[in-house]
Amino acid sequence: MDPLLLLEQAFNGLQFGVMLFLIAAGLTLVFGIMDLVNLAHGALVMIGAYLATALVAWTDSFILGMILALPATFAVGALVEIVALRTLYRRDHLDQVLATFGLILFFNEIVRIIWGPVSLYSGLPDYLSGHVEIIPGAPYPVFRLLIIAVGLAVAAIIYFIVAHTRLGMLIRAGASNNEMVGALGVNIKSLFTFVFALGAVFAGLAGMMLGPLTSVEPGMGEPLLILAFVVIIIGGIGSIRGAFIAAIIVGLADTMGRVLLPVLLRAVVSDAAADTAGPALASMLIYILMAAILVVRPRGLFPARTG
Repeated sequence: MDPLLLLEQAFNGLQFGVMLFLIAAGLTLVFGIMDLVNLAHGALVMIGAYLATALVAWTDSFILGMILALPATFAVGALVEIVALRTLYRRDHLDQVLATFGLILFFNEIVRIIWGPVSLYSGLPDYLSGHVEIIPGAPYPVFRLLIIAVGLAVAAIIYFIVAHTRLGMLIRAGASNNEMVGALGVNIKSLFTFVFALGAVFAGLAGMMLGPLTSVEPGMGEPLLILAFVVIIIGGIGSIRGAFIAAIIVGLADTMGRVLLPVLLRAVVSDAAADTAGPALASMLIYILMAAILVVRPRGLFPARTG
């Protein structure tokens, strides 16, 4: 196989991994601190994508539209937490699953009412539409490199906030014992609202970067939510470090599996059978990987107490 193709797919896997991390980071913060199972987290990916598309069209500036979409997504997340989720914290997980599943239906209908059922396409400005050579003879899209850079930068910022700031101390303490944090005078409701809205921003940022690569449509976040759950299970629930490492592993495994498995299968079966079975096995690969890791590390690679 062409090594340049493998290099390109490795970068695609890294780009997919950092996008999964943005989604999984908010999900693991919300579950680890608030003990809330939020099936509507994928809907926040969709909301971020729609807001970015609308604001880019309104401002006629890709960068300005993206920047304005971040506080808008934060506001949506805060509103959802205050209005719909605050009463669910003391309910069991089944109630949370049912309520947040209802939010998925609600958000999908809202975007259909506002933007219609037709997919939206967000173009890229000229300065992000080109290619750069990673190495001589290996061009790679500028926007995909930007996604990787933004994802890695956000990962570094999250690590710094969680590990080296007072807010991070409160987040970690809230994950261990939120009642004690409240007893020390911290407004636990405001902390929960901020954490949820911050998770919404991370998910929305993933949607903003996904929109120009594919299309913006109702329900676009649900398939990614499933993969995000796989990521936090592999990495360890509540662990930011675990979410980052697991997201990169899942991104590379998914992307490289789709490229390599058909090639490897051609050595033992016919080309037609390999082309049919390869993609099917590749889609199963991350779940097989998750099961194998959980056999050895039942709490994930980096449980929250060590994350």
